[in-house]
This record gives sequence, structure tokens and C-alpha cells, in this order.
Amino acid sequence: MGRCAVPVAAQPGTARPHRTRRSGFRADAPGMRAATARGRVCAAHPPLAQRHAQPHWRAAHAAGPVTRAQRCAVDHAGRPTCIDTPEPKFMPANDDPCTDRPDDYLDTLSRFAAGVEFAALAPPAREQTLWILADTIAAIAAGSAEPELRALAAMQGEGGAATLIGLGRGAGADAAALVNGCAGTFLEMDEGNRFSRGHPAVHVIPAALALCEQRQAPAALFLSALVTGYEVGSRLGAASRLRAAMHPHGTWGTIGAAAACARIAGLQPHAMRECINIGASLSTATSKQTMLEGGLVRNVYAGLSNRSGLLALQLTDSGFTGERDGPASLFGKIVSEHFDTAEVLRGLGQTWHLMQNYFKLHSCCRFNHGTLDAIDAIAALTALPRPEQIAHIAVSSYAMAAELSDPAPRNTLAAKFSLPFAVATRLVNGSSAMASFSWDAVRDPAVLALAQKVRVQEDPAMTARLPLERPARVVITLRDGGTLVGEAGVNRGDDASPYTRDELRGKFMNLTGRVWSAAHAEQLLGATLALGDPGASLAQWSALLRRLPLT
Repeated sequence: MGRCAVPVAAQPGTARPHRTRRSGFRADAPGMRAATARGRVCAAHPPLAQRHAQPHWRAAHAAGPVTRAQRCAVDHAGRPTCIDTPEPKFMPANDDPCTDRPDDYLDTLSRFAAGVEFAALAPPAREQTLWILADTIAAIAAGSAEPELRALAAMQGEGGAATLIGLGRGAGADAAALVNGCAGTFLEMDEGNRFSRGHPAVHVIPAALALCEQRQAPAALFLSALVTGYEVGSRLGAASRLRAAMHPHGTWGTIGAAAACARIAGLQPHAMRECINIGASLSTATSKQTMLEGGLVRNVYAGLSNRSGLLALQLTDSGFTGERDGPASLFGKIVSEHFDTAEVLRGLGQTWHLMQNYFKLHSCCRFNHGTLDAIDAIAALTALPRPEQIAHIAVSSYAMAAELSDPAPRNTLAAKFSLPFAVATRLVNGSSAMASFSWDAVRDPAVLALAQKVRVQEDPAMTARLPLERPARVVITLRDGGTLVGEAGVNRGDDASPYTRDELRGKFMNLTGRVWSAAHAEQLLGATLALGDPGASLAQWSALLRRLPLT
């Protein structure tokens, strides 16, 4: 395979570099730079992230074997002057002429990530990307009204090129990525993907937006980065099976954010791979128990991923390196029990994960949605019973939904991850929107009393239907002995049962209404859906995001 034909020249008065069996040269030999386990490193190499901007460094390298007699000097301009160097026969597909290993799945993924262009997507995919952006922006804006989020934002420095969405001011890129990422998960209204079992967009958009604002990048590049990060993160999530105690937030989303930032920076495939590997090492070990107990630190996980995505790019640009295959190490050995590299590449560039996403109208964990859809199915046929008419309620669903069995959540976050509470508040309040998971609802005696009557159990046959369906069956037994039964398979909002654009528009207006006027929200939605048009200005669009909140 390809080898570097440019060993580091010994400095005047020093001994000739010593070869080693693995890297070809001893890193501690006089005049030598450190050699990596993946190939020789010579003085002709600029840092990884800068190589695409310095094409002259390739000229002195050969892809063929290098003999001991071939030596190199470095001229006064810092460029190599090679003696008896054969012409390159090929450029390795992994874009690093000093690497003598064959391509692997991560090379393929990195090449894809480095070349994503929003404009090249089919029209339906472009439209879907813009709706994902609009939906995520609305979730962030609504979450920015939460008191804990505003307190966190107030601790960040004043001023900066990046926007704190819904808060009416700017901040540094790192701070904006953190705060906006946190805000987007507060209300459990952000989109998700049933194949990756998580929420790709909210792990990517805050970092990509902050970096683009900082660099004054065009809208087309921002959208290309959004698609890049979404696909990379979601595919890694789909290929892994996180350990039972793990929360998916803050894991593969960190790598998605790193890939998005690398795409904005224009990193070539090899540097993209390095940034992805570094991002893997910056992922966090997140606990599922935080969501079940209502630990608000859970809402920080996505924010940390976004901030770490920016850090991964900074480290790559600075010359830091990761391990050879960070994702396989992280998801194959550490936080996950299984990692399928073939799944990462399945349909890459042809089947888009963003086209298989889901949107939410129920303001709670997706695992509750099958049950709430089943109740909606009952409501479509007959009037729902009043709480005092109900003797008990039995819910059968898949394993992950059955875990959400606490009938007495201690706060609004825990309420969003309580299936008994979700059932009770839907029946008492007639809705599963934001207000039904507020502090008033959590403290409502009628809701809490009815939640105690809800029993949840796993149906293994339903678990086996994942991920194409997230089924549930609800049996409401009345005091007079009657029963009402509802079932759901594919959840509403999935690509197989999508919400209408009017429903998504209504959701956008409802969420953004927490911080902005209806007129401003309409203007923002229109500008968001037009962001992919030729000539669209990211700066003008982000100015709309920086509008002062109503209160």
C-alpha cells in the first residue's frame, strides 16, 4: 500500500534517522518528528486540518514503496526536495498518503461527510431538512423561557457573534452551542429518529449555527453541515445498541456535531475522520436514571454534545489526534453492547435518515406516544370517560415504554418520562400538549390520583416490532364494568404516518408563542423554510432568532 517517500531529513550535525519496524523511523531519533502508528510523519506534513490548503506538500510524496537509498532534504522555504523519488502511482482512498492500511467504513463515512451539499439533495429531502430546522428552532425558543435555562444563559458572557435563541442577545460560539442545545431538550418537543433511538437535530443545529455565525458562513454551508451532522450522528446511533443504563443524549450526537463543524471548516476526508475520532472521545457517559428521576442535568447532555463538537474541530485544527477508530471503540466496547459498521453505511447517500425522522405533538418522551395515540384512537370513536368513571387502566407496550412506570413524578421532566402520568393528564386535561406537563399539571390532585390507577407492562410481541413500529394497547375499565380499548402501531409523526404541514405549522406557532409575537413567528417560519433558496442570507435569518422575547 501507499507509503510516504519523504523521511524527515536529519538536521546538520545529527545522526541519520533510525528506522523502526512499525513506523519506519524512530520517533526519538535526532531530527525526527513523532511517528504515528498509522504511518510515517515527516517534516513536509502540515497539520491535518491545514493540508487541504497547502497542496504543495503532496508533491514530494510517493505512493509506491520507498527504498533505504531514497532520502530527502528540506529547502529553505520548508518544502521537501526529494532525490530519486518515484512518481506517485495512486492516492490512497483514505486521503492520507502516509497511511498503509485499506479503506474501512469510517473512511467511507468521512468521505461522505466531507462532501455533503444541501443543494444536491432531492427536493423532498431539502424540504424535510428545512422543516427539521424550523421544528428544532421552535423547540429551542420555547425551552429558552424555562427559568433554569435563563439562569444558565445569564451566567454566560455578554456579547458575541452567536445567537442565544429566544433570549434576544449574542454570546460566544461555545456558550451559544451549550445553551441552545440545552434549551432544545427542555420541553421534549424536539424531533427524533426511531432508528437511531434519539434526537439527531438538536445535537447538531446549535453547534453548526454558532460556528457559521462566528465565521459569517453562507446559508448553504450551514444547511450542508446540518445534513452532515444529522446523517453521521443518526447512522452511528442506528448501528449501536447502548447499554441499558445509558441515555442516548450526549453520546453519538457529539460525533454528529463534530462532523457538522468539520464540514463547515471544509476539512478533507482524512481530517474529517480525525475530527470524528476526537468527537468520539469527547462523548459523555450519560445516565438514563436522570430522565426517570427528573434530574434536570439530563437537559444538558445535548448542550454538551454541541459544545464538544466545536471543541473537536478546534482540537483537530490544533494538530490533536484521536484513536484509529473512535466510534468502533466507543460503541463496540464502552457505552454500547453492539456496533454494526455495515449499518453505518447502509444506503449512505441514497437513503437519508432525516427522511425517516419523526416530529412530536405530544409534549413528552417518544416512548409514551404509542399509548397516547391509542387513547386518541378511542377518542376518535367515542367520548373519553371522566376520571371519576374510571376504575383502572391497563397499558401494554414495548420494553422501553414499560420502563416509564412511575405514577408520581417529582417534577415536570420526570412527568414527561412517566407513562401513567401521560395517560392521566391526557384524560384529565383533554390534551397532551405543553400545558398538560406543566408544574400546574404535575401538582394537580386529579391527575395524580388517576395516574395511580394506571398499570404498565411489557408485551414482548410488541417489543419485537421495533423499530418499524412503537406499538401500544390501552384498556380503560370503567366503574360500571364497561371497557374501552385502543391500539396503535406506527406512531403519529413518523414518516409512515406523518403530521401534515399545517399541524407542524401550528406546533411552530404554539412553541414560539412562548417568547415571540405571532407576527414575528410567522416571519421567522417563512424565512426558515426559504433558507435554502439561492441568495438566502444566514445573517438576516439569524437576526430574526435574536429578536428580544416578549417578557
